[in-house]
Amino acid sequence: MGTTASAAPQPVTVASPLVHGNGMANSRQSLSMSPFQTVNIHNNKAKSIITNKVAPVVITYNCRQEFQIHDDILKTNYKVGRISDTMPEHYLVQGEYFMVQDVYSKADVLNTTGSYGAPNFRQVKGSYPLYGMGQPSLNGFKQVLQRLQAQGHEVIFFCVREEPVVFLHKDDDFVPYTPRRKENLHENLHGLEEEELVEGLELTIRKELHDFAKLNENIFYVYNDIEYFKDEPQKISITCEEDIHVTEEVYKRPMFTMPAYRYYRLPLPMEGAPLEEDFDAFVNILRESTSLSLGHDVSRLPALLFSCQVGVGRTNLAMILGTLVDQAIALCSEMHNIKEAIYENRSKLEGIGEDYQIQGSSTKDYFLNRTMQSLERYFYLIVFNAYLHEQYPLAFVSNFSQWMCCHTWLYRLLACMDLSELSCFAPDVLGTLKEMKAVNFRRVPKMPVYGVAQPTSEATGAVLAHLTDEKRKHSHVLWVNLQEELVLEGNSAFQGSYSLINDETAQKWLEVTLEQEKQMKMFKSCLTVQEIFNQHKSTHQGLVYKRIPLPDCSAPREEFDKLLEAMKSALAEDSHSAFVFNCSNGKGRTTTGMVVAILTLWHFNGFPEFADDEIVSVPDAKYTKGEFEVVMQLVRLLPDGHRMKREVDMALDSVSETMTPMHYHLREVIISTYRQIKSGKTEKDCQQLLLKSLQYLERYIYLILFNTYLHLEKKNSWQRSFTLWMEQVAARAGVYDILNQLGFSEFENLRDTPLARLRCRWKQQNIQSLPFRGEFI
Repeated sequence: MGTTASAAPQPVTVASPLVHGNGMANSRQSLSMSPFQTVNIHNNKAKSIITNKVAPVVITYNCRQEFQIHDDILKTNYKVGRISDTMPEHYLVQGEYFMVQDVYSKADVLNTTGSYGAPNFRQVKGSYPLYGMGQPSLNGFKQVLQRLQAQGHEVIFFCVREEPVVFLHKDDDFVPYTPRRKENLHENLHGLEEEELVEGLELTIRKELHDFAKLNENIFYVYNDIEYFKDEPQKISITCEEDIHVTEEVYKRPMFTMPAYRYYRLPLPMEGAPLEEDFDAFVNILRESTSLSLGHDVSRLPALLFSCQVGVGRTNLAMILGTLVDQAIALCSEMHNIKEAIYENRSKLEGIGEDYQIQGSSTKDYFLNRTMQSLERYFYLIVFNAYLHEQYPLAFVSNFSQWMCCHTWLYRLLACMDLSELSCFAPDVLGTLKEMKAVNFRRVPKMPVYGVAQPTSEATGAVLAHLTDEKRKHSHVLWVNLQEELVLEGNSAFQGSYSLINDETAQKWLEVTLEQEKQMKMFKSCLTVQEIFNQHKSTHQGLVYKRIPLPDCSAPREEFDKLLEAMKSALAEDSHSAFVFNCSNGKGRTTTGMVVAILTLWHFNGFPEFADDEIVSVPDAKYTKGEFEVVMQLVRLLPDGHRMKREVDMALDSVSETMTPMHYHLREVIISTYRQIKSGKTEKDCQQLLLKSLQYLERYIYLILFNTYLHLEKKNSWQRSFTLWMEQVAARAGVYDILNQLGFSEFENLRDTPLARLRCRWKQQNIQSLPFRGEFI
C-alpha cells in the first residue's frame, strides 16, 4: 500500500482502462474501474470514502487527506500464464502472448551480425546498391547505416514487417522482441486487424510491459532460447518506458542526423503476394524519389535497404521489387529463390503418400497452400515488372491498382491456378423427369428458348422430339452445353465425382474412390456428351451442338462472345431456330444462357412492350428488384442505365416464372443467399455463403453490362467482341473499379470484406474442396 499526505486538496485519479489492439477496453477492467475514475475533494467539507480493497480510501477532515491505492487495481486487469508447469507464471501481453527474442543466432546463416551489424546482411549480385538484412538491434542498425553512409549512399530504408516489434534495453543496446502465441513460439503474429496500425499496437505493448514491470519490482520475463528453454524465462529490467523502444523510434530518429536517409514502413505478408495497395505504396515512394526518376544519373542511385525478421522471404521479395529488371530473381537469390521455393513445395506435396495432420490441418493442404502462395508471389512479380516497363517511362501516371483494373484478364489468369474436376448432383426441382425424361426442362413463354439439366441420351432424344414435333416444328436446334465439368455417360447414366459440401462427405468420397480404384467396373456403353449428340444428328439434321463452358455461380467471365456468335450463326441459318441450354442441374448457368439468348433475340426481333413496375410489398422487396447500392451505382454510370437494367430484369422474369429460389430467380437468390450467412454454423460456411452471394450479384451485373454492349455495338453488328468492349470501353469508364469494390455496402463495410476484391473473389471461384491427388502441373 502506498500512502501520501498533503495539506492541499488533490484529485485522486486512477489510470484509465488499457485499450488493447482492437480498440476496446477489457470488460473486467472497465467494470472494476468505472465507479471511481476520478474523485474530487473539497477542502471545506469532511468526507469519508471507504470501498473494497481495490478502491482508493480517502479520509479528509478540514486539513488532512489520506489516499490508499492498491497495486491490485492493476493486477485484476491482466492475465498470467506460463510455457510449462516447471516455469514461473508471469503476465501475458494482450492477455495471450509471450515476448520472444526476435532473431535467434542460428537464423544468421550468412554470419554477418558481428561484422555488419545485422543478420544475413547482403547486397544483390551486380552493381545495384540494393541491400537486404534481418532484424538488427539498435546498435546494429546504426552500424549498418554508418557503413552505407561511408560509401557515399543516399539511403532509403524499408521495414517490410507486418508484425509488432519492440526493443528492450539490454546491457548497452536495445534488442528486438516480438509477441508470440504459446502454441507456436517460432511464428510471428500476422493477419492483424486491417484498421489496427502496427505502430499503435507497439505503443500499447510498451505501455503493458511497463505496467507489468511496475507490478513485479521492475522485472519482466522474456524468452531467448525457444529451442531447448535453457535458463528460461530470462529476467529483464524495465524501470521506465524509455527502457522500451518501438520500431518508429529506432528507424525514424536517424533522419535528424542523416539528411540523406529516409525511412518507410511497408508491411508485406509472410506468404503469398502483396495486395495491390502495397504495390501502390511502393510506387508512390519511387515517384517521390527524384534520384530514381527517368533520365537521372544511374551511377548515383540511392541505396535501397530492406529488412524483415531474418532477412529471407519478405526481404527477398522487396529486393526483387527494388531491382526492377528481368533477372531480378537470379540477382537476389543468395538467401531465397522464389522459383526454387515453388519447386520444393511442389516436390514435398507430390511426395506425400498417406495424408496426415500437421498443426491441426492436412499435410497435403499445407503444402498445396505453400505451393500456391509461392506461385502467386512469382506471378505478381512478373506482372509488376510488366507494369513498371509500361509506367516508368510515363512517370507512373497510373498506380498499380488502377493498372490491374485495366488488365483484369490477369485476375482471370490468376484464378486458374487451382483447377480441378467437379460435377454437381441435379435434383429434378421442376418435376419434368417423368414427362420429358429430362430434369428441370422449361421454356420461356412465347420464345424458342429452353433450359434443362444435363440430359442422358434418352432424355436428349425426348427433348429433340418435343421441339421438332408437329406443334413446334423447329427444323433447326442450337443446343449449348454450359458445363465446364468432365462428364461421361456409362450404362445410360452420367458418371462423375460430385462436389463435396463438408468434411464428412469429403472423407466418404475419398473412401469410395479408393475402393473403386481397387475394383474393375464394367460398362456396356460409355459415351462422351459429344458422342451422344453425334448419334442424334442422324435423325435430326438441323441439330447443332456447342460446348461453351461457363463457371458455376460466378459471372461467365467475358466469354459471352461465344454464346453470341453461336446464336448469330444459328439465326443466319434459320430465323426460327430453337435454342436449348443445359448445365449440371438446369438452374444457374442455364438461366444465364437463356437470358443471354432472350436479350439477343430481342435485339434481333425487337423488344416487347414492358408493363409498369408492380408495387411489391414483401420483405427485402427493394433487393428482390435488384436495387442494390452497387447495382444502382453501375446504373448511374451506364448510358440509359435504368433501361439496361429493366430489360435484364424482364428477361430474368421471363426465364423464372415464379419468384422462388427453388426454381432459381437470380435477383432473389442474391439476397436470400446473403441472408443465410447469419445462420452459418462455421466461419467457413459463412465465407462460402458470402462468396456465393457476391458471385450471383456479379453475374447479375455482367448481364446488365452485356445488354449495354448489345445496345451500343448494335450499329456495327457487334463486330467488336464483348471482351474487347469491356477492356476498351467499360474499363476506361470505371466498371472494373466498381467490380473491385463489389459487396453489400448496405449491410457491411467493404474494407472488412476481402472478397469484395476482384483478385480474391475470382481466385476463390476455382478453389475446390477435393483432396489433392496426382501431380501439380
